[in-house]
Amino acid sequence: MPDPTVDGVGRPSRRRFLQGISGFAALAASLGASRGAAGSPRPGGGHPAPGGGHPAPGGTALELQGPRITVREVDAYPIYINQRSEGLLDPPVFDGDDDPRRWRWGGPFEQLPSAIIAVIKTDQGIVGFGMGAGGTAAVEIIRGHLRHLLIGTSPLDVEQRWDQMYSSGLLYGRRGLFPMALSAVDNALWDIAGKYAERPVVEMIGGWPRERLAIYQTGGNIPEALARGVRNFKIGTPVGPHTPPDEQRRVVDRVLAARDTIGPDANLMIDCVSRNGTADWAVGYAQQLRPANLYFMEELLSPDDVFGYAELVRRIGGGGPGWTRVACGEHEYTEHGFDVLVRNQAAEILQPDITWCGGLTAGKRIRDLVEGAGLELIPHRGGSVWGLPIALTARTCTMAESFPAQSPILDAMSPPLDNGDYVAPTAPGFGSTLTEEMVLDARLPGTY
Repeated sequence: MPDPTVDGVGRPSRRRFLQGISGFAALAASLGASRGAAGSPRPGGGHPAPGGGHPAPGGTALELQGPRITVREVDAYPIYINQRSEGLLDPPVFDGDDDPRRWRWGGPFEQLPSAIIAVIKTDQGIVGFGMGAGGTAAVEIIRGHLRHLLIGTSPLDVEQRWDQMYSSGLLYGRRGLFPMALSAVDNALWDIAGKYAERPVVEMIGGWPRERLAIYQTGGNIPEALARGVRNFKIGTPVGPHTPPDEQRRVVDRVLAARDTIGPDANLMIDCVSRNGTADWAVGYAQQLRPANLYFMEELLSPDDVFGYAELVRRIGGGGPGWTRVACGEHEYTEHGFDVLVRNQAAEILQPDITWCGGLTAGKRIRDLVEGAGLELIPHRGGSVWGLPIALTARTCTMAESFPAQSPILDAMSPPLDNGDYVAPTAPGFGSTLTEEMVLDARLPGTY
């Protein structure tokens, strides 16, 4: 007979959770549940799978006492994130119907260039900041929809607020723009909850918390990064089935040269950010890159090609010859989307972005789902203050993604870095140094 105190992926059920917190004087927020055991990632490269973290106490609800706190104001702003935001709102100019740029132009709402910051104020003067994406369209969702579900409510019941907002937008926004807007608001609510409790959010979400985690650097100068203690690297390789063979060969040579530079023991990965890759093309590409001994190959196919990813796990990943690990999920949303990937065995490394997938609430649920399936979780941009809490509390997370310094506002959302490791923030909330003035000053030109 099934155990009624455990749900389908090994997490304590709501009944067991409520029994565990019955002794609390006041329950201000239901902030998650501890997970069942999860498998460790396969060993590879020079960075072993993490161990040594200890599970958080079984009940992760907070005992928060004091006067009721309510949401007073909700707003959001598109921000200039870095040079990728240049000309975001300008109409494109193409050279005819067949211009290759038509396949890769992301428009004004593409995730990273269209970053937004939600600013939520409470009647007690606590201000929460949360990053999302979707530009002016996401801001309209927050101002015209989500705001009305938050004003006058307690910001401490974070997961209930998430469930209400997700349910409210379910019939038009299960993927894409709506979860990106929801991410900004959810992260801002967690920021408030942490500041109210005077605790960093990494201590509030269960899991196996650690104090530091090795980074992997995406892009940038590899020799300079090696000198700073960086031990793991990822290279962008924007190629696909229509890439001319000589151009793809140059990309392969660049990856092999990077392996020579970093040596045989460091982890090396590649990212295609593919929109139209095919399984047959990806297998051939992986064959060319086998001498690089890649830890994972990321986004070889469209995010919609779930069955193609499952085929890659069997043909190049651990379900077959084990040439590399198959990674995806950066452009997937909520635990429901990740459940599809997990059930179809369509990835070995799952990569939610906490500012896109639905926020920290969604990230926590994805973490528990992925680890319950014995898979590896490496959040996209796990080295930001938004992604690091999930990276630090996921037992199967081996690295946190980092980018070279790019802008003051990105620096304000970056955690402490020490000799190639990110260090857990100790400041309340997410530990960013954002201020409302900084957010307003960073507003994308041409927006309000």
